[in-house]
Amino acid sequence: MKFLNTFRPLGLAILRAALALIFFVHGYPKLAHTNPEMQAMFVQHGLQPQLVYVAGVLETFGGLLLLLGLFTRAAALLLAIEMCVAIAKVHSDHGILAVHEYEFPLALAAACFALVTTGAGTASVDRLLYGEAGLKRVRTPNLTGDSRV
Repeated sequence: MKFLNTFRPLGLAILRAALALIFFVHGYPKLAHTNPEMQAMFVQHGLQPQLVYVAGVLETFGGLLLLLGLFTRAAALLLAIEMCVAIAKVHSDHGILAVHEYEFPLALAAACFALVTTGAGTASVDRLLYGEAGLKRVRTPNLTGDSRV
């Protein structure tokens, strides 16, 4: 199964591209076509109406950063936090057992958190800017107990 490790850069690039598409498609309308109904929806869930713009900026530009693989960990962390807020404030009306209410933002938060912990991968601008030094800063713990690794 070690041969699958050779596909890690491709897998991370696909994950970043998919998340970028989803966040951009949801964020751009919040910036370009903000209307009173969108702000009213935020207020209805106990959020300030100006947070529409914050969410729009986070999702639009965070998505673009993920696509490029630029400042990936920071962008993914902010997007994961935003999805956790969305779950808590918007999608949890029917309780924790109503998974169908919050499964989409939960999946997005988990995928973003995966990028926070793994980084953008080798097919990224982060790799071009920081090279091997960026990869060496984060050590992967040896969970196997084998001291030879």
